[in-house]
Formats: sequence, structure tokens, C-alpha cells
Amino acid sequence: MDIEDVVRELGHLSLGTRLKRIGETLQAQTQEVLAARGFEQPAAWFPLLAALDRLGALSVGELSQAVGVSQPVVTRSLRGLEDDGLVESGTAEEDRRVRRIALSRKGRGLVQRSKDRAWPVIEAAVAEACIGLRGDLLAQLAALEDALAEQPLAERVRRQQA
Repeated sequence: MDIEDVVRELGHLSLGTRLKRIGETLQAQTQEVLAARGFEQPAAWFPLLAALDRLGALSVGELSQAVGVSQPVVTRSLRGLEDDGLVESGTAEEDRRVRRIALSRKGRGLVQRSKDRAWPVIEAAVAEACIGLRGDLLAQLAALEDALAEQPLAERVRRQQA
């Protein structure tokens, strides 16, 4: 028995849920690709690492703004990043109340390996899943969901590498 995809059928009414679902699918599939390439860190950490790599040391608020997630979410992720030795924190010289976060040596190495071995193939696989998205946003979301269900990112990466 096929069960109706109610979220899809509700259209704009459930757009937030739909976007969250697509985000969760992309994140889970990205995690699979990362793991296959020897990266054990959560996929959710990589935007933070990329922001620190691009922008240098940032406060928690600046990092939150750079990646577009709330400060509590950034703070939780930073605990794991610090525990893994990927970032270091210290007080800002200009304001001792502000905590500045920077990549550690280990973090810089992880980012460089990611740039070399993972990020380009993930970006290419996501771009491939988005080919053919044209027209109405809801139709595009449906097409992207279908593309990711039909051929997950890991399969796309393997095919591109073959």
C-alpha cells in the first residue's frame, strides 16, 4: 500500500517541513560520503570549519551569523569541535568578554583534506541532483527529493569517480 506523502501534497502550507526534510536527507547522505572517504566528524561541523577557514578567528555570534544558524546550535557544535581538538578558543584582545574561535593545527589539516578529498565530490553530486530543477519551487523540491531518493549522493559520487 502506497501511503500519500502528506507534506508534499500540502504544498506551500508545509514548505518549512519540506525544506527541513530535504536538509536532513542531504546531511545524512553527505555524512555517508564523508564516512566513505575516511571522515568521522559530523557533516554539520563542516560549515563551521569552512567558515573559520575562510574568515579566520570569529566570535560565537560571528560564526553563528556566518553559517546562518542560532548561537545555541553553534555553541553545541563547538563543544564537539573543541573536544576533537579541531578548534581553539581564547578571549578577544579588544574585549575580554568575547570568546574567539579559531581552527587548530589539526582543524586546518582536516579542512585541507576535506577540500582535497570530499568537498568537491559532494558539491558535484549535489549539483548533479539539482540539474533539471526549473519552474515552480514546489515542483523543484519534489524533483530534488525524487533525485536524492532515486540516486543518493554516495551513488552519484561513485558513478562520477568510475
